[in-house]
Amino acid sequence: MDAALLRLQPIFFVVGLMVIIIGAAMLIPACVDLYFGNPDWLIFTQASFTSIGIGGMTCLACRSDIGPRVTARQGYVLTGFSWIAVSVTGALPLWFSSLNISFCDAVFETISGLTTTGSTVLSGLDTMPPGLLLWRSILQWLGGIGIIVTALALLPMMRVGGMQLFQMESSDRSEKLSPRMRDMCLQIVVIYAMLSLTCMVLYRIFGMTWFEAINHAMTTLATGGYSTTDQSFGKFAGNWPLHWVGTVFMFAGGLPFTAYAVMVRKRSIRALFDNQQIRLFFVVSAFFTVLLTIRLMQISDDGLWASFTLASFNLVSVITTTGFASGDYLQWGPVAVMLFFFATFIGGCSGSTAGGFKMFRLYVVFSGLRAHFLRLRSPSAVTVSYIDRNEITSDIYSAVTVFVFLLTISYIGVTVALGLTGLDLVTAMSASATALANVGPGMGPIIGPAGNFQSLPDAAKWVLDIAMVLGRLEFETLLVLLMPAFWRD
Repeated sequence: MDAALLRLQPIFFVVGLMVIIIGAAMLIPACVDLYFGNPDWLIFTQASFTSIGIGGMTCLACRSDIGPRVTARQGYVLTGFSWIAVSVTGALPLWFSSLNISFCDAVFETISGLTTTGSTVLSGLDTMPPGLLLWRSILQWLGGIGIIVTALALLPMMRVGGMQLFQMESSDRSEKLSPRMRDMCLQIVVIYAMLSLTCMVLYRIFGMTWFEAINHAMTTLATGGYSTTDQSFGKFAGNWPLHWVGTVFMFAGGLPFTAYAVMVRKRSIRALFDNQQIRLFFVVSAFFTVLLTIRLMQISDDGLWASFTLASFNLVSVITTTGFASGDYLQWGPVAVMLFFFATFIGGCSGSTAGGFKMFRLYVVFSGLRAHFLRLRSPSAVTVSYIDRNEITSDIYSAVTVFVFLLTISYIGVTVALGLTGLDLVTAMSASATALANVGPGMGPIIGPAGNFQSLPDAAKWVLDIAMVLGRLEFETLLVLLMPAFWRD
């Protein structure tokens, strides 16, 4: 058999496994629709059996020649292939459902869910069948923890290693919690599930129905932002306790899950506050929230508490790239719009479900600037920067520099591509930023918090599909596939 085919067999095996996971998850909304008597249960069931069948046959066909490990080179290809396969598979129920949407829109909604971006082409959510609403939330919940990480929990049992793949899903290097990849993944998944369950119960206690609580809990911890209503959190306006539950758990989703695992292992909450990027996250979020609170008190009759609650909820929603909105913040004036635009790029911590630039990189940039100015003052001085008692080496500075360059080039490229599809400058720039940072709502009257992406041309949606995956995988993992040298032996 051809050697190139042999090298691809481990890739197709793992892709088949991921398709099986997505197919099995479709049975949950199928059961919900069957319970409520909605005919879409049949669509979900057929899509589930089809996905499981195709994934299963792929696994069986490729199992015999799998080596002991997936190499780094195979891992890059696997990451790209898996996102294509999972996105197309997840779009099947939406495409064939009673929504009557195009394949382009179905893929856009699925990729937006799996990347936890939260941009949507759908409206009329308040009257949408429950199974479809639940499927959107499940896509974000799976995407939040990472479909690749979920699959990797099973791979050691099948003689496929995977530390490289865990690192490739996010280019940041998180602390390795356990010598075994499966144990590390399971720790993170259990913590993620427990936080989701706690969020769901609190949502129910403070005023949501059980169905609303289940859906919003999944999309809150995933920092995704899909809702069961067109109003998003605006439906719960005035319910400040509910807003604070959302704020706390969106913030929790923006923290590194490895830090949670360390906290559980050491049985001390200090493990969270000993993390320097978490402390920076608190400071940055507090700074933006104070500025926005002052602005809201200037333009409205709301008191300090109401302004602080609205500012905290909406700011944390944007900075963690969740995308929930409790109102149209574009009506809060240019100062607020500017704050939200900058917050779009910042993001949460490395190793969290949030997107964006990430606090780890922000800390490295600040450390690099400090070291640079110290050298200007004392050229012969030796400056060494640390994060969590670990030295920030030249390799880390180089990696952050490359990321900034790729982010800048990608932002310009996506903006130009969107402009060529006919979008105006504000919409193109905003859509590019929100897709690459995986935020959700953009700026302007078309894709702002009061609008959606339905009216965009199909070409623009395909461009945004690529941009969302680029942002989710943090550029390097996909862009390396464009290098001719990568494909040469």
